Amino acid sequence: MAEYTKTVVEHFENPRNCGSMEEPDGIGLVGNPSRGDFLTVFIKVKGTIITDVKYLTRGCPVCIAAASIMTELAIGRDLNQAMMIEGEDIINALGGIPENKVHCANRGAKGIQEAVIDHVYGHAGRKSKS
Repeated sequence: MAEYTKTVVEHFENPRNCGSMEEPDGIGLVGNPSRGDFLTVFIKVKGTIITDVKYLTRGCPVCIAAASIMTELAIGRDLNQAMMIEGEDIINALGGIPENKVHCANRGAKGIQEAVIDHVYGHAGRKSKS
């Protein structure tokens, strides 16, 4: 792992916020579990603030580190700010990644964006009205 920064190695060896979530307010799915690399992002939202983020992923060390640091970038942000998280933000937070791993950072950004979209547009329509 000599080509990876200390931050990438730390987040790969000790991933933050990994796991599923009961009753998430939004779910983002990126990739296909039956075909290889994937990321599922779960969010909890209070008002417009993301209060918790969890994820499940399968991929290389950079994909795992990118998902881990994405959670740290997203927790505490409002939904609009979370939608603006880009792969470049994840790359910068990791201290850089190899060029051939940029897709891992982009997957992390897409995952949080998809979870926010699900919360705002999709998930709300699935809640039971009582």
